[in-house]
Amino acid sequence: MYLKAIHLRQFRNYREQQIDFSAPKTILVGNNAQGKSNLLEAVELLATLKSHRATRDRDLVLAGESAGQIAATLERAYGTTDLTLTLRSQGRRTVALNGETLRRQIDFLGVLNAVEFSSLDLELVRGAPERRRAWLDSLLIQVEPIYAHILQQYNQVLRQRNALLKAAKNQNVETYHGTSPEESQLALWDAQLATTGTRVTRRRARILQRLAPLAQAWHASISGQTEALEVKYAPNVSLDRDDTEKVQQAFLEKIQQRRVPEQHHGTTLVGPHRDEVELTIDRTPAKAYGSQGQQRTLVLALKLAELKLIEEVVGEPPLLLLDDVLAELDPWRQNQLLDAIQDRFQTLITTTHLGAFEPEWLKSSQILAVKAGQIDFTEF
Repeated sequence: MYLKAIHLRQFRNYREQQIDFSAPKTILVGNNAQGKSNLLEAVELLATLKSHRATRDRDLVLAGESAGQIAATLERAYGTTDLTLTLRSQGRRTVALNGETLRRQIDFLGVLNAVEFSSLDLELVRGAPERRRAWLDSLLIQVEPIYAHILQQYNQVLRQRNALLKAAKNQNVETYHGTSPEESQLALWDAQLATTGTRVTRRRARILQRLAPLAQAWHASISGQTEALEVKYAPNVSLDRDDTEKVQQAFLEKIQQRRVPEQHHGTTLVGPHRDEVELTIDRTPAKAYGSQGQQRTLVLALKLAELKLIEEVVGEPPLLLLDDVLAELDPWRQNQLLDAIQDRFQTLITTTHLGAFEPEWLKSSQILAVKAGQIDFTEF
């Protein structure tokens, strides 16, 4: 797939900007806080409808404006598609394909695929478990767009169940004994939590099973075969049982076991919102003992594995977004990354200077200067 053009209107610090991409690699160069990362964020939003930098649409709209828009033209093996995402400071966002507004946002997912690698991704190793869950969910949404709906269903059930537990705790209601209305209501949410949670857990396990060997192969290559990486899914509810019904039963059994602590805390303690992705190097937790170099190698291996997996699933190479990441890598890891990319993946790269790139790379790249939400197309 190839992103031919993107048009930003009142998005972040861009008032109006059209960019036509003319090379497999585009390097965005400029000082910090000028808008380089905002452009990559726009592509990320088109791919996943999420931003790893903002949770509210109002933060994505140019200050003082009521709405912003990202429009793009994407070329894929089956033809050309126009994508439009309209963001509002107040009110719901809307999405359109080829000028037709979609009733369901899920139908927008999977059209453009992209993998982003930024300096913030080191948190994949050393950050909290929710960071790794979010990464895994984002990958799943791209290769299996229906997962966005499945995850939304689970989160809705989780919110409702938490609200009931919290209300019962505040009122000192015993929800787990007797025949109170609260107990009957909670039993309904228990069943829904088990059903929706099983769907989330099984899909996460399945995608990580496919990703792990790819990451291990890349890690072995980058580390010179000196270290062994293990990527393991550690679900909150065991997946040892071999079918959906049995996993749901395991879910309900664990809920029963955790009833008293849940009542005490007033929150749900069972489910995929408490899953972990375990990353170990030579059987040692990378989070606790990995050096910075080891952690960077691990994250680089995960990102390259993401590229390969998405390419295998969708049949075309996704876009690669590199947000000021070369400065985080030593020359060896830089070369490993750049060699893996070549011209195989359309790549958008942000940097504060061009010194990290080989002359041949610069010759085959489109180089754009970014300053205060404006892009200078003057040739370097």
